[in-house]
Amino acid sequence: MPFVSRNVAIAGGVVLLHVGALWALQSGLLRKAVEVIVPIEIISQVITPPAPQVAPQPPAPAPKPVPVPQPVQKPRPRPAPPPAPRPVAVPDLPPIPTAPTAAVEPAPPAPAPMTAAPPAPAVAPAPPAPPAPPRIELPSSSADYLQNPQPPYPPMSRRLGEQGQVMLRVLIGADGNAQQVEIRRSSGFERLDNVAQETVRRWKFVPGRRNGIPEAMWFNVPINFVLE
Repeated sequence: MPFVSRNVAIAGGVVLLHVGALWALQSGLLRKAVEVIVPIEIISQVITPPAPQVAPQPPAPAPKPVPVPQPVQKPRPRPAPPPAPRPVAVPDLPPIPTAPTAAVEPAPPAPAPMTAAPPAPAVAPAPPAPPAPPRIELPSSSADYLQNPQPPYPPMSRRLGEQGQVMLRVLIGADGNAQQVEIRRSSGFERLDNVAQETVRRWKFVPGRRNGIPEAMWFNVPINFVLE
């Protein structure tokens, strides 16, 4: 029986709730409750906690300049002041009587002597140019058209084996003939020297020239004697 009474109580409670709800709808209490509850829900959805603000970090401080030590200048010593001059005792001199003075007129300045202008230095004439050296052409005995014969070899010198060089000094005239023939260096054998001297005396030469003009000149002529 207690189970039946419990169900009856629950059913009665539910009936009472429905009755109260109907009464509340009629009297407007339920509408006010809804009006009060809805704004509270809307406000709870709109209002949100503010986002935390991050504070900006301060910039790094700039490095301080390192002071450069300045060289310490030593004060220059001031020169010592010169010693004050000592007072010198001056003897009292007797007063000099004033003599009458006469006005003296200055003498007029003497006129400056007139000096004549120095003569201009004479210009020395330029020395004459030295003459050009003369153009000299030496005589020659090697021209083909001269056809000078070679000195003959002495038979005795050939049998005895005599040989050597004779240097002759010849004075060649303007006409190309040998005017003088001298032995300048001997071959060591008299026969060879004489043959060479006689042969060259009959030779013809191209005369030497000075500035294109034929002129007598000395000329050295070597004669070789060689056994084959």
